[in-house]
Parts: sequence; structure tokens; C-alpha cells
Amino acid sequence: MQQKKIIKELQEIVGKDKVITDEESIALASRDYIGFRRYHRSDGKNWAPHAMCVIKPKNTDEVSKVLSFLNENHIDVVPRTGGSSVTMSIEPAEGGVIIDGCDMCDILNIDKKNHIVTAQCGTPLEYLEEQLNKQGYTTGHYPQSLPLASLGGLTATRSIGQFSTLYGGVEDCIIGLEAVLADGSVVRIKNVPRRSTGPDLRHIFIGSEGTMGFITEVSMKLYEYHPENRWMHAYGVIGMQKGLDFIREIMVSGYKPAVVRLHDEYEVQELMGAPAPEGYAMLLFIAEGPKAIADVTGEAIQSLAEKYEFLDLGTEPVEVWLKTRNDSCANIDKNTRYLKGIVSDTTEISGNWDVIGKIYEGIISRINEEIENITFVGAHSSHSYLNGTNIYCRFIFQADKGVDYVQEDYMKIVTIIMEETLKYGGSIAHHHGSGKYRTKWMPQEHGSSYELMYRLKDAMDPNGILNKGDLLVEK
Repeated sequence: MQQKKIIKELQEIVGKDKVITDEESIALASRDYIGFRRYHRSDGKNWAPHAMCVIKPKNTDEVSKVLSFLNENHIDVVPRTGGSSVTMSIEPAEGGVIIDGCDMCDILNIDKKNHIVTAQCGTPLEYLEEQLNKQGYTTGHYPQSLPLASLGGLTATRSIGQFSTLYGGVEDCIIGLEAVLADGSVVRIKNVPRRSTGPDLRHIFIGSEGTMGFITEVSMKLYEYHPENRWMHAYGVIGMQKGLDFIREIMVSGYKPAVVRLHDEYEVQELMGAPAPEGYAMLLFIAEGPKAIADVTGEAIQSLAEKYEFLDLGTEPVEVWLKTRNDSCANIDKNTRYLKGIVSDTTEISGNWDVIGKIYEGIISRINEEIENITFVGAHSSHSYLNGTNIYCRFIFQADKGVDYVQEDYMKIVTIIMEETLKYGGSIAHHHGSGKYRTKWMPQEHGSSYELMYRLKDAMDPNGILNKGDLLVEK
């Protein structure tokens, strides 16, 4: 079917005003925030694949009709909401269609009896939190992308918030959802506290990155909001491994602080304004909830820190972090570093306690040794569990070979991070999602279980129209 006819058919389905065809709007909807794409845009070039149009439905029924048509005609489609991806996940297939759920942004129900909030996929999380906070509630989900992200994308990428050590990842926050399959079928997974009725079908969609369906509604847990009860403190520690050992002791002892962060000495000095002396890594802690629980948690952390003889840095480093933690996302389009021949980005991985220190050391040493144009590499741990933690790598390099080589240099760094992580049995993506730039490592990530993902994809999307190239290596 010719492009003009496809667009005309789509206009008849949802209305002419909801099918966007101008070049600027298509480029904006195709925009991904991965580091080398940001640099490409600063050079005035649009290197991303070009969609034929962007569709902006208002409800589930319109999504269903659009997907049914696209599936019947084997037209590739990428689901999108807030557009905060940093993994190439929302870049469309050339000539495909983007379904942008940003106009599906209603808060549908705040159920105070059962502590559940239900909202459409395009609801900005920041707006949702503002409305809930006014009524004394929170979802507990505060990703760095809070100023940009919406519920559909957060669910589809299996995102995580900065207070995750208490509230968990998005998979722990979501109790029900609605989605539209590739053929237009609508499925709803009801809201219940727990079930023992077969595999948990929520997880077909949570983390699916738009490859299994278009998420239209999400129901999340509500927690009482008591920021006035927060306990916070910072400590200096010599060496990342000692800091990791400390976090492990906190976690296995059963305490649940909301925030547990360990920034290495390089981030502390170069990116955080040196709140600790040179050579020191820095631990940041926040405990919250009912005052009695927050206080007891804080007292336990303080007591253990004294046993370790850490440098007491008080509360100021935590207060500064709280005020500035989302600035990079809020100002992402104004970041002028990309106009000065510098590329900067992050990549996050995870590992068990017995290997995470080795992964960190391997990444830092190899990047410094093998990447000639590197100007900074550092890392932090920001999400911890009973069994291990994550490492969030940050790097900056000079684009001294010109814009044509930026992606190649970028992927050399990512390759080192992936190789060191896989060598020790870690996971190649902790909370940004695989996207399209990490797909090549997915077979190694999943091993023999990777075949299950193909079988699930074949069942859910037999024509393969949903977010081609994401999660699954094309056979």
C-alpha cells in the first residue's frame, strides 16, 4: 500500500488532526536522548530513521483500531509516550509509524480505600505525583527522568526510581494494566494484591519496550507521603569496595532506607563539587516513611558508619543531591556541552555482591586504558537489593574525529561495559531497558532462555510490526 493511501486510511480511522505528517513533528517524535544522537542533533543533522507519520490517539479504542489496520497491512510501528528514552528504543523503523500516547493523559481514578491510582499511558509522572502529593499520597517512583517521563514508557522500560530501595522498581509499583495487542485486541489485567493463577501476565508488558503491545492504562500502588519524616546523612569512604561492603551489610541486615547511593571518587571530585576530600567515595542515605521507622533506620545506619570509621559529611551533600537530582533531564535540550566537541552519557548494569566490585574495576580500568579520547569515566551505585546492586557508569569523551565517528567511539565504550558485565554474570541493563543499542548482547544476557522471548513474540506479534529491532536480534 502506498504511503499516501496509508495516511488517508489512518486519518479516516482517528481523524485528520490526529495523524501528524509534518517533518518537524515527525523528527521530534523520533528523537532519542542517547548520547551520540544528541551530539548528532547539535551538529544540525538528523541521523535517526524517518517515520511516515505520527498518530496521536485519545483513547484505547483508537489505539485498537490503528493497530488492527497497521497489523493487517504489515506496517511497522513504535509506541511512544514521554519520549525520555536513552537507548534508541523509540526510534522508528524507516517508513514506519509512531503511535504517540502523549494525549492519553487522564488520571482515571484515585482509589483511597485500596490505595490504587489508575491513569492513562501518557500521564506525565511528575504531574501525577503533584496531584497525589496534594492529597497526601505518592507512588514512591521517582526516576531521574521524572520531568519528562510518562506512565506507559516507564512501564514498558521496567524503570526504577531513586527511592527504589524502599519502594522497589516499577514492576513492584504496578498492580494492573491495560494493553492493546498488535492485532488490536484489548487485554486488561485486573487490580488485585496478589494472585496464584498461573504466570504473572503483567510481566509480558512490563519491560517489553513496546514489542508485545501498546500499554494504554496503568494502575499503581499508593503510599502515604511523609517527606517531613525523612532522615538523611552522607559519609566519606576510601574505596568503592569498602562502600559496597557497607551497603551489603545494611541490606542483608534487613534495613530498608529509601535511598542508598555510593558515588566513586571520580564523580565526587569532578561532577559533584568535591563535597568529600580527594580520594574519598561518598555514601548518601535517606530513610522515610512513618517517623519511628525512618528514625530507627537512620540510627542503625549511623551506628554502623561509626563502626566502619567513615568520614561524617553531615546532611548537606544529600540536600544538594535532592535539589539537583533531576536537573540533567529537566534541562536536557539546553545542555551546551554537546556544542563543544564533547559527548557525555551513562550506561547502567547490575550484578551480585560477589562480582559487582570486579565489574566496576574492570569497566573503569579498561575504558581509561583503551579509549584514547576519554576525558572522564566514573560510576555510582544507586539501587541496592538483598543480593546485589547496580553500577551506573558515566563517561565523557572528545569528539575529536568529527561527527561521523561519534557513534563508533560511543559504542566502543559501551562494548567494554557490556563485556565486563557479562564476564562476571551481571545484567547488561538495570533500568533503562535494552533498547536497540544493546540488542546484540541480548543472547548472551539470557542464554538458553532467550528462545522463550522469540516464542512469546511470535505468539503476541506474529507479523513482527511492534518496535522491530528492540530486545530481539532479527533472525
